[in-house]
Amino acid sequence: MTVHHRARWACMLPLLAIAISGCASTHNINSDLNLVNYSGIPRELDKATLPQYRVEPPDVLLIEVVDNIRTEAIPLRVGETVNIRLGNPAPLQLTDENSTEAPTLSSQMLSQFELEKEVRNKFIDGEFTIQPDGSVHLGPVYGNVRLEGLTIADARAAIENRLRTYKTDTTGRPVGLQDPLITVSLPELAGKQVIAGEHLVRPDGAVSLGIYGSVFVTGLTLNEIRSVLEEHLSQYIHHPEVAVDVLAYNSKSIYVITDGGGFGEQVVKLPVTGNETVLDAIAEIQGLSEVSSKKIWIARPAPAGTDVAQILDVHWKAITQEGITTTNYQLFPGDRVYIEADKMIHTDNFVAKALAPIERIFGVILLGAGVQSELRFIHRQNGQL
Repeated sequence: MTVHHRARWACMLPLLAIAISGCASTHNINSDLNLVNYSGIPRELDKATLPQYRVEPPDVLLIEVVDNIRTEAIPLRVGETVNIRLGNPAPLQLTDENSTEAPTLSSQMLSQFELEKEVRNKFIDGEFTIQPDGSVHLGPVYGNVRLEGLTIADARAAIENRLRTYKTDTTGRPVGLQDPLITVSLPELAGKQVIAGEHLVRPDGAVSLGIYGSVFVTGLTLNEIRSVLEEHLSQYIHHPEVAVDVLAYNSKSIYVITDGGGFGEQVVKLPVTGNETVLDAIAEIQGLSEVSSKKIWIARPAPAGTDVAQILDVHWKAITQEGITTTNYQLFPGDRVYIEADKMIHTDNFVAKALAPIERIFGVILLGAGVQSELRFIHRQNGQL
């Protein structure tokens, strides 16, 4: 054995002794299956129902408003259509400009053709669209009436007032129809926007309802969310009925952590559906890797300030090879399934990492010695020539 090999083994032996004596960190599993079997911990074939689900970001909710009829208090807006009908459109003819009496119809002063034309011009029955200036055009006789921002009742009053004073006499006195019978209705009763489909719970804890604003839902159950949405939408929709369900459970997770045997740890995040066991979680990551051991445990999250870890040991051979479900525990939100690396692989990786710098140093020394020997050999050959 050369001097170089002796020096190399002299450096390796102490490191091997340290590694084999317990440098690799392990978790002691001393659980007795007979004791665990009679515990009340939920597991395969004896699962528990998860607590009532509370929504958090970034869950996705399916929200549908069954009733979408607008309320009477919602003001009219530009672009909407209203149905207006005048029940007594007969024209009135002025008798005496200085008279204080109400104008009456004088058919003697109008020809039949002019009377019919007057009636046609004053007849109102149809759908009218609120124009960009906020008004509806009632024809050449009555002109425009501004309805934007008014409720249906206020719009009816505004139109009636316009019909009573749609023209003035020579003295500037307003003259119009006596007690016009006006009906105003909406041909389209639906609200401004249909609420149906997927709604993401935003980072601020609220869901957006479009033009109806947003509602805070974080930490609420589905029944509580339904009540909050119906109360909020009642400002815009007549007696709203809301259906709510969770479309994507994104806020609750379990974690599978695999030890890389001294080369880091890999964490896989899995969603919780309420039915997962240890075997289900490991199946999601395609089973144990080539560096994994059979030492597996569950670290259940404990409240802040707790000094005692909640550890549930898993007997992998019993679960897989024997079908014993004692330690195939049901997983709950926040659980960590830890898979420890094989001790031999961990030790081998540790030794390889520890010796790598030494090997590089010796490699550089050997390379330098080799180059020096080669140069000496070349020098001797040149000297002999």
